[in-house]
Amino acid sequence: MSLRDEVELLLPNWERWYPSLFDAASDLGLIRARVCSPSSLLLSNRHAHVDSAAKKAHLENWGGAPEDIGHLSDAKGRRRKRRKKKNNNQQ
Repeated sequence: MSLRDEVELLLPNWERWYPSLFDAASDLGLIRARVCSPSSLLLSNRHAHVDSAAKKAHLENWGGAPEDIGHLSDAKGRRRKRRKKKNNNQQ
């Protein structure tokens, strides 16, 4: 059941009193704010979790040592520089 369906079930015609579905659901107690630490909101922390899960899945599927898959992601986002090939035809 969707949030809209739950609100409609508890309070038909909720649009008359509330500007948004969120406000109606909040007042009815269907959704609540959850307190979390500020560090959990940082993208770098979220990325670290996703990165470690990807490394773990790689190890489970293909094996190898954790050092072997360090190249899969670089924490600083560095890219290898490619050398330009010299064209010997130009004089």
